[in-house]
Amino acid sequence: MVEISNTIRFLLNGEEIALTDVAPDVTLLDWLRLERRLRGSKEGCAEGDCGACTVLVGRVAGEEIIYDSVTACIRFVASLHGTHVVTVEHLRGENGDLHPVQQALVDYHGSQCGFCTPGFVMSLYGLWMRDPQPSRPAIEKALQGNLCRCTGYAPIIRAAEAMSSYGAPQGDVLWAERIAVKDKIKGLLDGRRVEIGAGATKIYIPANLDDFAEIYAANPEARIVAGSTDVGLWVTKFMRAIGPVIFTGHLQELKRIAENNSEVRLYAGVTYSEALPVITANFPQLTELWNRFAGEQVRNMGTIGGNIANGSPIGDTPPPFIALGAKLHLRQGSHRREIKLEDFFIDYGKQDRRPGEFVESVTLPLLPAGEKFATYKISKRREEDISALCGAFRVFVNDVGQVGMVRIAFGGMAAIPKRAKAVEAALDGKPWTMETIEAALEAFAEDFQPITDMRASKEYRLLAAQNLLKRFYLETQGQGERLKREVA
Repeated sequence: MVEISNTIRFLLNGEEIALTDVAPDVTLLDWLRLERRLRGSKEGCAEGDCGACTVLVGRVAGEEIIYDSVTACIRFVASLHGTHVVTVEHLRGENGDLHPVQQALVDYHGSQCGFCTPGFVMSLYGLWMRDPQPSRPAIEKALQGNLCRCTGYAPIIRAAEAMSSYGAPQGDVLWAERIAVKDKIKGLLDGRRVEIGAGATKIYIPANLDDFAEIYAANPEARIVAGSTDVGLWVTKFMRAIGPVIFTGHLQELKRIAENNSEVRLYAGVTYSEALPVITANFPQLTELWNRFAGEQVRNMGTIGGNIANGSPIGDTPPPFIALGAKLHLRQGSHRREIKLEDFFIDYGKQDRRPGEFVESVTLPLLPAGEKFATYKISKRREEDISALCGAFRVFVNDVGQVGMVRIAFGGMAAIPKRAKAVEAALDGKPWTMETIEAALEAFAEDFQPITDMRASKEYRLLAAQNLLKRFYLETQGQGERLKREVA
């Protein structure tokens, strides 16, 4: 039986915070501005898109302390237990003057109206700490989640390229204090469960993975919140009540990644950013898609398990994972079971998940030799946008030029992420030629009856899906740049 505490503890800049009375839906941004009067973080969109509220959140990973840029508007205060929150007010130079990142933005005229500037500063601060001399692509990637209405970004990028000439991270306050901060954070995570509130305002912060399983089995009506990139919008945009809530983002057991020569296993709490190195190493065809998931702040918060468990028909990981033949591992108390990922999605808003059961991990089989694989995301904006549709294609063509295996899956084309089984049947065993592709296109209408919404019309979705199959074929024939590598 674990011990129970009634206090959420974290560090805010240079101060230790202890909260015994907080609601599950209080966002970090509101708390900073209204309770702490730290108003450098701004509310622009309240949905994690514009980056004006960006702060850094430090967490212990092994023996290191890692600072991630996150959007405070959709991050809940109760999820901060055992972390270090750093706001723009904490930045300073070695002699108490402007921080190198701030001074670079001043000198290179990176701020006009100034509303978005603190968010840019914090995103660049996080980048500067881990990569003092970043490349232009690294800068652009770090700023995907920051929007500016004035500058056109060029002055900001020039400032980012020059910021290390103003000082090195070794002279920064976070660098100098990281050992002390790491020890403080470890002390805050004292192995006790945290419980605050009652009924609809109840907050659970499990002591460990087994404790989480026990809590959820006993309280299956509770909401599981890890990165809050989806649930945060339920609060800020739809004013929905979300309690009682079990916060799981701190559980290191859910941040494991296991690899062997046949598969990769990602546990549910692994964020997109944490997963990127292993995805790039084992599935390089997914790298471009991965870097188009929202912005850097959301990739630092959103989790693999959350993207699967919420069952969204436009989640971007299920289509490629289904095409790869992923297996899903579910847990209810001490009982575990394994199912095919494609079988998890039953209907809109309905998944094969029993009361008190949660997604513990997902296993991705490595591509066998000779198979070709690609995923394509169609959205109105290239960066930081939700898919209109997302298609994943996998094929093996045998020595005589016939399709020996094919798997195709789509998001945004049905009420759930779904395989195109009629299209697969039209291709299987046939010659891998454009004539075969053309003949299979009519089968899309058997698999999918897409809807028209703000992102695309049903006609556009169906035509785009057909054209993506053509594109995939052409790329397998060397007539495109997208297929980066065939498994040798």
